Amino acid sequence: MAVLQSPITFIASIPPVTRYFSLATVVATVAFGWLQWNNAANPNQFPYLVLVPGSSLFYPWTFITSALVETSLWELAITLITIPPALRYLERLWGSIETLKFIVATVGVSNIIAFGFNWIEFVGTSNADMFLYGMYYHGQMSLQIGVLVAFTQLIPEHQVQFLGFLKMRVKSLPMTYLTISTVMTIIGFQCPWIIIQFGWFVSWVYLRFYKKNTADTVGGGDSYGDRSETFSLVSWFPPFTHVVLGPGGNLVYKWANTLHLIPSHGGDIEGGYNTIPGSARAEAERRRAMALQALDQRLSHTNSPVMSGPQSAGPVSAHTPRLPPPAVASPRPEKTDDGDIGTVDTDR
Repeated sequence: MAVLQSPITFIASIPPVTRYFSLATVVATVAFGWLQWNNAANPNQFPYLVLVPGSSLFYPWTFITSALVETSLWELAITLITIPPALRYLERLWGSIETLKFIVATVGVSNIIAFGFNWIEFVGTSNADMFLYGMYYHGQMSLQIGVLVAFTQLIPEHQVQFLGFLKMRVKSLPMTYLTISTVMTIIGFQCPWIIIQFGWFVSWVYLRFYKKNTADTVGGGDSYGDRSETFSLVSWFPPFTHVVLGPGGNLVYKWANTLHLIPSHGGDIEGGYNTIPGSARAEAERRRAMALQALDQRLSHTNSPVMSGPQSAGPVSAHTPRLPPPAVASPRPEKTDDGDIGTVDTDR
């Protein structure tokens, strides 16, 4: 009886959004495979399941539900290995509502951008067969890089081990995946690889400005996003690019702020939610330390101290050093620069 109860107990322990999202992925993929097997048709012949730019306006739900469809067993295997463990960790840290909002925003907005990009290509080339009906978007590539961006925010120094010998820090994974996407797009595989680039940017924007951090700031109020310097846009790129990206990013931020496209957050996380200089910076670092501590505690309570990380072909090393409690930064003058998309702390 204990053996029979173990799978049920395991499934019951999975948070609800992760559980039902994974189940929906399997069901939608099986349904797609059955239809394709019986009709011997191309995937773009099922515009009510996958996102076909020329037909998706008639099937608007596909901007979200197309992410549930994987068109091969290989894609389904990679998705089930990477996404459920990642969402399980995020859902326990963020809660079900914020995790669901993150999924919908990352997948939905990425697909909308891809849809618009294909229509721009069609207007420029008049090739409807290729750009409107010859490409179809599906699967969870955008969500895969989205969770990598989230892990970069939470546990950037954690190490992922590939094939037992290759190790990388979590903060290096998104740009590695983005580089692969760029190469595949350039050599002619725009669909679906370009969706990774859109997913990276959309997930960063959401986590930077829009994700609600309930009762997680000094004073117990609500805040939005993560305005810390270590999560700025230019921090993803080499230092020599900051001269160009910094002013451009700050200009876009100022316009977005002027048009009220960015939610009010009561002040920058770096600038402070109260009058104690440096306390908000310590709060941002405290959240990262708490996330790493939660991960270490979960690993220490398992028989095998490994966890399958996102996009990892092997186990994650459990020997990541525990971070010391963050020190409160010394008082320093408030920043007067309104832009924080492209700003990087030069003192790091």
